[in-house]
Amino acid sequence: MGALAAEQGQGEQTRDRFVRAYERLKSELLNDRAFNFDFTEETRQWVAKMMDYNVPGGKLNRGLSVVDSYMLLRQGTEVDDEDFYLACVLGWCVEWLQASALVLDDITDNAYTRRDNLCWYKLPTVGMSAINDGVLLKCHVQAIIKRYFKEKFYFLDLMELWNEIGLQTAMGQMLDLITTHTGAKDLARYRIQGYRRIVKYKTSYYSFYLPVACALLLNGARLSDYVELKNVLIEMGVYFQIQDDYLDCFGDPEVIGKVGTDIEDYKCSWLIVQAMELANENEMKILYENYGKSDPKCVAEVKSVYRELDLQDIFLEYESRVYKHLVSTIDAETDRAIRDILKSFLKKIYRRKK
Repeated sequence: MGALAAEQGQGEQTRDRFVRAYERLKSELLNDRAFNFDFTEETRQWVAKMMDYNVPGGKLNRGLSVVDSYMLLRQGTEVDDEDFYLACVLGWCVEWLQASALVLDDITDNAYTRRDNLCWYKLPTVGMSAINDGVLLKCHVQAIIKRYFKEKFYFLDLMELWNEIGLQTAMGQMLDLITTHTGAKDLARYRIQGYRRIVKYKTSYYSFYLPVACALLLNGARLSDYVELKNVLIEMGVYFQIQDDYLDCFGDPEVIGKVGTDIEDYKCSWLIVQAMELANENEMKILYENYGKSDPKCVAEVKSVYRELDLQDIFLEYESRVYKHLVSTIDAETDRAIRDILKSFLKKIYRRKK
């Protein structure tokens, strides 16, 4: 019990230091002339409000994963305040990228709530100017990285990583949108191979691989030496997105902080992919008639088919199977720090409720 309390206390201390780093980064973006922004007071207030509304409001898991991974890599050595802060900076860059993706994603999905609040674009004073805000948030990442890492020997590797992840994530979003457009014409086009491709690029790279890759570079490692680690993290990302799809339909909006819209949005969700493989002729007819419609009765019809097909039990079986596989893969890892990093990721996502 004492060890658990100590671990929780350390986690809270790390989180507090991480949260404080946001205020410093925000202040620098708004005030430091090194960024060459000729702000009026009106624009400064807008950007400050926009950042506060979109960047720090989530669970911060992606950003904290950079710090946690870095600290695990540095086990047995003392980490000074500067090195710890640089890990926080890269962690916040991941959160900034996440905020950018969500602002734009909510518009394309016509979503209503995010993190227990109205989506940014839904605010009367914002509207479609949120598109530019989403782009601006992504530009902030480049400015922050340049400011803090330009003189580091791994700067080029860091920039290449971020450019690559940015492209992969945008391609994943494109695949998602194109597949949704295709599926709207014929639901039978939703297949597990296409689903996994979307998820790999849209979610896995930036949510799971990016935080660890940042920590590795910060620790002086070469990413080319960690290809197998990348593959395991990508697999975890697919599992995470399947959980997300399940929670979008069966999760409690009060717990997950948003109202799911995958059914209304014609999304190529894991649930509809499973349903298309398992449904009989009558169930298939109901899905074709009701999927992708915003009428609550249509949504209820789709969920009813999901329940008839026991998709909740099928998800639990999948979760149990993938967990066992990941545990055995992690246990086979010879590098203790890498093993601990993967265990920390798995612990955060296994059987999550939000």
